[in-house]
Amino acid sequence: MSRIIVFGGHGRVALLLAPLLVARGDEVTSVIRNPDHVADVEATGAVALVADIEDMDTDALADIIRGHDAVVWSAGAGGGDAQRTYGVDRDAAIRSMDAAARAEVRRYVMVSWIGSTAEHGVPEDDGFFAYADAKWAADEHLRGTDLDGTILGPGALTLDDPTGLIELDPTGRGDVSRADVAAVIAAALPEPSTFGRTLRFGNGTGETAVPIEQAVRA
Repeated sequence: MSRIIVFGGHGRVALLLAPLLVARGDEVTSVIRNPDHVADVEATGAVALVADIEDMDTDALADIIRGHDAVVWSAGAGGGDAQRTYGVDRDAAIRSMDAAARAEVRRYVMVSWIGSTAEHGVPEDDGFFAYADAKWAADEHLRGTDLDGTILGPGALTLDDPTGLIELDPTGRGDVSRADVAAVIAAALPEPSTFGRTLRFGNGTGETAVPIEQAVRA
């Protein structure tokens, strides 16, 4: 059994992740900003923790992380306002990494996106630029820490049914169901071979796709 804290606990991926973790015996704390979402989160078997991570400093984040075995960052501003995107997807994410180190919680899984590279190619006048820039900065910060970090880069998220299959480093958009993203997070969390790795993935097609557990351990 592991004690896992999930930031962005009311997101679609997180709501699919929590039941997977609970079913295997893990204890899940899902951090949410809106108290109206408590019932949704607790219906998954997780414990809801209402906290505004955008306004919390490193010490406050360390206080809620302490006592857990792993951190999953699945929070995001949801696009739109660039200032808030930087505030959540970059700044709060970075504070959470520093807080995890301060709380002596070494395992950290970042849910990023497939295009998070220095050469992401999104022009500065594009509305998506802030997200791309913020995610890249957060990913780079994690790579520079001593945490046992894993960066997961799913492609374009869909509402399709889970397939249990993914393709690493796919070409194109890398479409992938949110349910399969949740399964990848669950598979990666206890897997030491993912420490220090960035896994970019989509569902793939035909022979290019392999079972998630196999792909994660590759």
